[in-house]
Formats: sequence, C-alpha cells, structure tokens
Amino acid sequence: MSISVIKKNPKIVLFAGSAHRELAEEIARHLKIKLMPNDIRRFADGETYVQFKETFRGDNVFIIQPTCKPVNDNLVELLLTIDAARRASAGTITAIIPYYGYSRQDRKDKPRVPISAKLVANLITEAGADRVIAIDLHTGQLQGFFDIPLDHISAKHIIAEYFTKKLKKELKENKVVVVSPDAGGVERARGFAQLLKASMAIIDKRRPEANKAEIMHIIGDVKNKSVILFDDMIDTGGTMCESASALLKRGASEVYAACTHPVFSGPAIGRINASELKNIVVTNTIPLSEEARKSKKIVQLSVAQLLAGAIDCVQKGISMKVLFKN
Repeated sequence: MSISVIKKNPKIVLFAGSAHRELAEEIARHLKIKLMPNDIRRFADGETYVQFKETFRGDNVFIIQPTCKPVNDNLVELLLTIDAARRASAGTITAIIPYYGYSRQDRKDKPRVPISAKLVANLITEAGADRVIAIDLHTGQLQGFFDIPLDHISAKHIIAEYFTKKLKKELKENKVVVVSPDAGGVERARGFAQLLKASMAIIDKRRPEANKAEIMHIIGDVKNKSVILFDDMIDTGGTMCESASALLKRGASEVYAACTHPVFSGPAIGRINASELKNIVVTNTIPLSEEARKSKKIVQLSVAQLLAGAIDCVQKGISMKVLFKN
C-alpha cells in the first residue's frame, strides 16, 4: 500500500505510461488537466527506467497503462511507475488498466500451470496501488483476485449506442440478434442484447488448442436477421471470421462483430479484411496498429470520456452508476 500523506485538497495527477499515450492525452483533455511530465526509457539491456518530473506529494495519482503488447514490458513499466509514485509520497495511487493482460490465464485448466491473472493482481497490489480501474475483464471473477478496491466498468454502452444508430430500422423491426461466439460469453452477450432490446443466439464451439476453434452448432434463430457477434476481445480473429461464415450459411442477412479489446495478433487483420464481416466495432483500450488503422472494416470508438468520468467519480468519492444511462 502507498505511504499516505494527508493533504487538505488533493488534486488529480494524471500519468501516461508508454503503452497508450494517445488515450491518456484524450482523457486529460476531457478532465481539462495536463499530463504529469515524465521520463520513461529503456536501457541497452532492456531494463525500464521511470522518473516523474514534478512533485505530487499528497495528491491522487492516476496511472494509465494497458498491459497490451508487448505485455511483459508494459506490465513491468506499470509496476515501476506505481512504485515510483509510492516512494514519492502520493496520497493515493490508482492504476487505470483499460486492458488487463494475462486475464485469460485465470484458472488451472491443465496440470502444473500458473494462475497468471492472480499473480499479476498480487504484483500490482504489492507495488503500491490503492485502487484499480479496469474495463471489461475477461471474466467477472477476476475482480476477486485483487485485495484492493477494483472498479470494473464496461464499454458495452458505448458500443450499443453505435449500433442503435447504425441499425435503427432493423432494431425497430426486431431483426437484430446478438450472438455469443462461445458458451463462456453468454452472460456478456445477454447484457449487450438487453441494451439493444434484441434477441440472442449462441455458437457452440470447442477449442482443440489455444487460438484455434471449431464451430459445432448455432443455438437460436438468425435467419434474415442482422447479427452482431459480441465478445470482450478479438485476438487472432479466427473465431469471429469463421463464425460470420457459419451464421451467413444459416441465413443471417449480414454479420457484424464487436468487442472492447482489439488484441489483433498474428494474422488477425488479414483475416478480417478477407472475411464476410460487414464491420468490426472496437474501442481504443488498446492502440491499433498502422495496418489495423488502414482497414476499412474496423471501426474504433473511444473510451476516454468513460475513463475520465471514472477518474472524476473516484476523486469526488461518488458512485460510478452516474456514468451509465441504463
């Protein structure tokens, strides 16, 4: 835990890690403040160096750092930044982790493997964070891995607003169905379908190995409907692209995909561009590569205002329910 310094009117101090400075700058604009000057460097052997350039003794520090690719470098940078803030006598330290790397390693699904998501949570706590703000964790149970307060917020309202405008006519005619790409994402897809007041279907698939999936059955009616495949993240894109083909074969009129975290590793962009998907709607919890930015099929929405609102709620000590209309 941080060494608290009592200050009568602590201010917000916003620090941007190197993983996604563009998002941090956008959050700062919403809050109408400037980012804390910092020096982040890599030594020749790969070691990370972090230094704050101004004092913030007794203030509330918010560190923005998704632990996306390169995951290990960004994670270590986050830990060092938290430690630096603790040793600089920050009043409180909040780690804002829009995308939580290692979240898929949340259980022992095979013998002799680590529960990496829990270990990372322990590291963040031991480094000195007082609170974590995360967006759309891979599973809700991950909240229990933290022994400090965690505010788990969702970007589904932002994505739902986009589709409400885009498919206004189809929604009015009850011709939209939200599809979960696997059984594990049913609760997530159901919540999104409720926002749109749409029906729901499920794809039954199995994974013979990591990053490979085989579609077995489609449970639900998709014929002559606009389909939205909804998940928390898209990694290599194989599941989404294969699911789109399977849904069209079952009579869907068009297929969209949506997720919060555009991991987009390996052949993902090539698969998406060659797929039968109309669009993939994502948020900017993870910065897009140049190749992804050029894709005509990828639509990116911003979570900056959502995170700025979350920071404001923490600063004022009020409920985050005010961030959501529904």
